[in-house]
Amino acid sequence: MEGIPHKADSTEFKECLSLSFSRPYILQLALSAGIGGLLFGYDTGVISGALLYIRDDFSQVDKSTVLQETIVSMAVAGAIIGAAFGGWMNDRFGRRLSILFADLLFFIGAIIMASAPSPGIIILGRIFVGLGVGMASMTAPLYISEASPHKIRGALVSLNGLLITGGQFLSYLINLAFTRVHGTWRWMLGIAGLPALIQFFLMLMLPESPRWLYRKDRKEEAEAILKKIYPTDEVPKEIDLLRQSIENEVAEEGSIGEASLFGKVKKAWTTKMVRRGLIAGILCQVAQQFCGINTVMYYAPTIVQLAGYASNSTALALSLITSGLNAIGSIVSMYFVDRSGRRKLMIISLCGIIICLGVLSGVFYVAAVKSPAVGFTETRHFSNLTCPAYNFPANSKWKCTDCLKAKCSFCANGDNKLLAGACMANPQDHDPMKHACQGEHRSWYTEGCPSNFGWIALVGLAAYIISYSPGMGTAPWIVNSEIYPLRFRGICGGMAAVANWVSNLIVTQTFLSLTKAIGTANTFVLFACYSVIALILITLLVPETKGLPFEEVEKMLSAENYKAWKARPVQKQLELQEP
Repeated sequence: MEGIPHKADSTEFKECLSLSFSRPYILQLALSAGIGGLLFGYDTGVISGALLYIRDDFSQVDKSTVLQETIVSMAVAGAIIGAAFGGWMNDRFGRRLSILFADLLFFIGAIIMASAPSPGIIILGRIFVGLGVGMASMTAPLYISEASPHKIRGALVSLNGLLITGGQFLSYLINLAFTRVHGTWRWMLGIAGLPALIQFFLMLMLPESPRWLYRKDRKEEAEAILKKIYPTDEVPKEIDLLRQSIENEVAEEGSIGEASLFGKVKKAWTTKMVRRGLIAGILCQVAQQFCGINTVMYYAPTIVQLAGYASNSTALALSLITSGLNAIGSIVSMYFVDRSGRRKLMIISLCGIIICLGVLSGVFYVAAVKSPAVGFTETRHFSNLTCPAYNFPANSKWKCTDCLKAKCSFCANGDNKLLAGACMANPQDHDPMKHACQGEHRSWYTEGCPSNFGWIALVGLAAYIISYSPGMGTAPWIVNSEIYPLRFRGICGGMAAVANWVSNLIVTQTFLSLTKAIGTANTFVLFACYSVIALILITLLVPETKGLPFEEVEKMLSAENYKAWKARPVQKQLELQEP
């Protein structure tokens, strides 16, 4: 909300805890809206585990990398539309109603997926879920930022990030819990409707954003909410600042609130101050995705299998560790985001990400080079189940990786998984082959090969998450909740969220295909290159918004000496405003 210029310091996190207990209404608003982040996180995590069992139930999914990517990415495609529509709906009908509508879409999608008789219906349910997640992803942090005292705004918006990672961790727990239940993936996907139902009823009891209400000339309602958020002696000052802010907006932009959707988009891009904010906001959102995070979150169990762990349940259990680290990183972010700043956290985060992606690339490269050989004797042991593409002696130099590239499966050596194994057929019904292999106490590989380096890949994944979560995981959403003027906040937030989801779609729709086409190692090199570019652009183009009231952010973006603002500490920024 509004307030006097404030320099954030190390007491911010303590003040957040203190205010949350002394004025629990603030925490109630943040937690209720933050369930939108939980929905976002749950969807991101749950499909990674469910996909392993959808592949088992539908042979056409198991055989088609593109179909697997489509099941994952159609939620992202729906989120693009949801985020775009959500931006307009936020400005027209308010933040609260947008969250309620998102909950309905998410609940409908969960029911459709749980009862889906075919992959096509699963995809339809994923689209509905995506529509809801797209709306919630940009509305929840917006609602929280507008209903929070500016001194602790960053910490409370980080709470939304914590709930995103908490949702991912919860999804892995649920995935692991249902591994031995009949209808495994149906339970995993169907139970996702429960958080949406909870949030729907919680939001029915909460008010609209006070800033949006004041802008719509519902001043008494806005003032009543401010009295619940701020101490009595601060309320008049906050109301006066809010009044001045809205009056300035109306005077500057006139009837912008009545403009068409396309008119608002055009106005945003042609207004220098708003365009500067949009470039920074969209850059942060695109960078968040192109550093490769959702390849880890959507495909974590698959990556674990690529690292050499064959069992579905083992892959899920190990993925749970990375998800837990992601949640811990969000807690770290809540402490540092109002102490170190958004921009600094993103820069440090990207440096760690680049190093970790380099390590992962090296591990997968060595694992591919050192993968076990395909043995003629071992393969002949399963003579009637041999891979059709394998011919001896023409393929005498085949390794496990060659076997998998031929869309066959590798049955590891029974004595030592690193010794020569068998290359077996992987037809529409692969159960006889799998049972024959596992019946001899061998491991069955369809995604990755046996390796001694798998544990290094897991350490690399864990370090990647630790680097990502406190910075690039939460800071882009915080920047986007702070950097736009109120009159453009819904439409600009929607455009930035669309950019995030389009980037997400590109990454998730191509990841498995890239690993097949250029190899897992080169795929991680590609993400490392994107991260280097993101690091350079964020350093050059993204300003620091830590501790600044919304009005001061607008002044910063409007300033002629804008370039001098970006890297300066908050106190220096405030000094630059003095006449």
